[in-house]
Amino acid sequence: MPGENLVGVTPTSIAPKSIADLEALLKDDIKVKVAGIDVDGVLRGKYMSKEKFLSAASSDGFGFCSVIFGWDMHDAVYSRELLISNRANGYRDLIASIDLATYRRIPWEGNVPFFLVSFYDSETKEAICADPRGVLRAVVSRAQQKGWRCLAGCEYEYFQFKETPESLAQKNFSNIQPLTPGMHGYSLLRTQINSDYFNDIFDESLKFEVPLEGHHTETGPGVYETALAYTDALRMADNAILFKFLAKSIGMKRGVVPSFMAKPWGNLPGCSGHIHVSLRDSNGKSLFAVSEAELKTGRESAQYSDTKFVSQECEWFLAGVLAGLPDIMPTLVPTINGYKRLVGGEAFWAPNAVTYGYDSRAASVRIIAPPSVPPAATRLEVRVPGADMNPYFAISAIFALGMRGIEKKLSLPGPPVSQLTLEDKKAGKVKMLPTSLEAATARMMAAESIAREDAVFGPAFVEHFGGTREHEVKLWNEAVTNWEVERYLELA
Repeated sequence: MPGENLVGVTPTSIAPKSIADLEALLKDDIKVKVAGIDVDGVLRGKYMSKEKFLSAASSDGFGFCSVIFGWDMHDAVYSRELLISNRANGYRDLIASIDLATYRRIPWEGNVPFFLVSFYDSETKEAICADPRGVLRAVVSRAQQKGWRCLAGCEYEYFQFKETPESLAQKNFSNIQPLTPGMHGYSLLRTQINSDYFNDIFDESLKFEVPLEGHHTETGPGVYETALAYTDALRMADNAILFKFLAKSIGMKRGVVPSFMAKPWGNLPGCSGHIHVSLRDSNGKSLFAVSEAELKTGRESAQYSDTKFVSQECEWFLAGVLAGLPDIMPTLVPTINGYKRLVGGEAFWAPNAVTYGYDSRAASVRIIAPPSVPPAATRLEVRVPGADMNPYFAISAIFALGMRGIEKKLSLPGPPVSQLTLEDKKAGKVKMLPTSLEAATARMMAAESIAREDAVFGPAFVEHFGGTREHEVKLWNEAVTNWEVERYLELA
């Protein structure tokens, strides 16, 4: 447990293999930075003296206040008491277990050493049900028991604002200024403006052991899109959460606020957090790829002609994701605002139905397979999540549902969809996804929810995470917005 490279983590290139290695790496340091992740995907951490850190790394970890699982992203205690941290247990300490595999240095912060932690119950020594890293590690471990390796990639779209935390507060978050004007997707000109900031994000990511595959402008005023390099699922989630930290840190130094909010502007496309996934067997072969013979002739067992270029296991995996998608929506779209991104549906390439398509960006799950890519690159892209997702929970949900589909040999719900029409929706030809956090949370917490199955998330996680989403809904229902005042104050 503590002081070890944990199961399912691809180490950074400089990670120590032992405590002796660790001591040598830190010989010239006086402090270390550590952080864990809360249910909203917010990094919670602190500096530790080197002596305290080494003591914790060599033993059972160190105490960390459990309140980070008892309050929301703005440090407000949840509306109702939840199991992990509450008044009854005195907001007791959890054990923070240092993961040596996550060692890197923060280049923009004086090269201070940095490690991620996972959280364990101080009495049972078991991973707590809502620790994001623990949840994903459990899913990855189940795959490893079957001889499979979970691989993933994340793509983030995010707005940039020419603001500071102070200016946002002074403006009451109104009339905020985008970094650049206009719609300029894939622009080579817009990258010349604020080029130091744009390039810093890429260059510092590499130094921070968060490798990128692509970095460009996306359509929208001041919008960037960054694709993180494909890797093992738990390392991918770590990289995704740390990329946000990096972008926000670099931004603050340059008077820029990057926002991963799903829908900052009502009349513009929102910000996605697309997730690519695949499985490999113990020999490193893609479990989703068809054989060379099948590639030439087509797979006879394919349920639909458009899926003949993926394996039977991939088809079952896809069917599992589609079957459980409506029941795990809060793990993909965890905020009130996130569902506003989905309202526009296909118009903004934000799918809101249980659909899949062969290389289709209009579908909720896009199949990427030959002839578009070589067989070894066969994968699925889940396009429902927004940039505000918690990547640990989102990736966990996709793999848990997919492996459930393989185990049950589930069938696809219908043929692929390249374009979903209003008539299709009205005729009930496709199943629609929940359109609000309130509806999505109710569905996830229902007694018959697939999310409650032990092979997916289990009841303890659903009760805790669902309770945090109910809190979010309660705050929204109590809020009076500018839209309401402008609409009703004079004429109602």
